[in-house]
This record gives sequence, structure tokens and C-alpha cells, in this order.
Amino acid sequence: MPGLVESVGLHLRVAKHLAPRGASLSERLGRLDDRLVFVVGSPRSGTTFLAGAIGSLPGFVDLGEVAPLKAAVPDLAALEPSHAARRIRRILAVSRRVGLVGSVRPVEQTPEMAHLVGVIPRAYPEARIVHIVRDGRDVACSLLEKPWLRREQSKSDDAGLAYGSYARFWVEPDRRDDFETATDASRAAWVWRRYLTAARSADAPLLEIRYERMTDEPAAVARELGRFLDAPVDSLTSALGGAHAGSVGRFRTNLSEEQLNDVLDEAGDLLRELGYLT
Repeated sequence: MPGLVESVGLHLRVAKHLAPRGASLSERLGRLDDRLVFVVGSPRSGTTFLAGAIGSLPGFVDLGEVAPLKAAVPDLAALEPSHAARRIRRILAVSRRVGLVGSVRPVEQTPEMAHLVGVIPRAYPEARIVHIVRDGRDVACSLLEKPWLRREQSKSDDAGLAYGSYARFWVEPDRRDDFETATDASRAAWVWRRYLTAARSADAPLLEIRYERMTDEPAAVARELGRFLDAPVDSLTSALGGAHAGSVGRFRTNLSEEQLNDVLDEAGDLLRELGYLT
């Protein structure tokens, strides 16, 4: 699916062609469906795949990572929840209107929304939140392949957020210096731990899905997810069948002993709590 910005021109032409003569823009777009689906989780944990699978279903559409929302998350996290909820609604209303996706259920997949899980029900009481969890050691492998957390980076992502080793808003205030001087592997584990604990500790209903189970038992996961979202199970089973089982356990060959020790030092307790370590 092309990005929202790239598809605006095409969608506007199609909407104009299909709309009755004299129809207002709101009539062309239809009512915004407030039954959004938010897929949250640590970066590199499968959020993109899962949101794409849900968004491929009839009546749903994958918005991808909505850049204005992603850029606003650090500020939103500092706001009083009711104020943050209103801003989230405004940002997503504009994005959905621009993309002409009002009459279907949008799937938003910005991982940083893990830090605003408690705010989502205030913004959208009918929303559903799906939290995908993946072995933090495999997440660290994947994060280490990206430049996001490396020192001396001059790049930024599509939301304008800078890469680098600086402490993000979600780093514990008394450990900000530690984060900036830590190894890349430690920072990668830190990301996983903080995103995961933020989503799990929020006072909001959500469905938690393990990436590893999704690759092993896509039909069982599809049944649970289908009930939670009121979505067609057969189509969802087919969509989840594309999950890459080969990426499970890759830390065993991709992480050096030193890197693995750094990951365990930073996130070992949570890995044990989740059953990834015995």
C-alpha cells in the first residue's frame, strides 16, 4: 500500500469521480469509524507485520506509522491524559481525512504509542489495542542492524526524530547518563524493556500476542485476534501465515557473547518473567 501522502492525489480524484454531483467533502469521505486498532510493541517486534495483516482484512486499512503522531508522542507523554487524548484525536482525524479512510477501521502501528496505551481509551473508547511481544534478544539483534541508537548519527526518521545514543523521553530520569554511555546492545535491550513494560503496566484493556506463537500457531492466534477485533478469522489466518519463523532465535548466531551479556544485564529479569529465560 502506498504511503498516505503519495496516495492523496489519486484518492481525491477517485472520490470526486464517485461522489454525487454537488456532494460535500464530508459526504464523500463518510463518517470516521472510531473503532480503531492500535498495534503497539517494541520496535522490531513485529508491529509492522501484524498491522499489515490486520489492515489487509475487508473493512480495515493499515495507516502505517502516522508520522505526525509519532513526532508528537514525546510531548503527548508529558501531557495530562485528557489533553493528550484530544490531541491524538485531532492528529488522527486530519491524517484519516487526508487519506480518505473514514469509512473503514484504521490500523495504527506506531510503536511509540506503547507509552500512551493508557491514553488511547480516552481518545477512542471503542478502540482495540493489540500488544505484540517478541523475545528481547531477537529484538536486540534486529535493532543492532539499524542506525537508530548508534552514536554520532546525523540522520532522522520519517517523523523527524533524530537517530543517536541520546536519552529519549522514556529513559528513566536517574539513568539518562547511563543510557548515553551504554553499549549499543544495552541500549537495544533498554528499548525493548521500556516499551514492553509501558504497554503492560498501563491501565487499559489489550490483547497480548507473542510473536513466536504467531509463527507456530497462526490459526490459534487468528481465532483469538478475530474474536477481539470482531474480524474474519479465515482471512486473518491466511494473513498471519506470512510470519517469518526463521527469525525466531536468531540471537543464538547473531549476538556475540559480550552483546548477549549486555542484553541480559539490562533486560534479563523481564526475559525471565516472560518465560524467555529459565
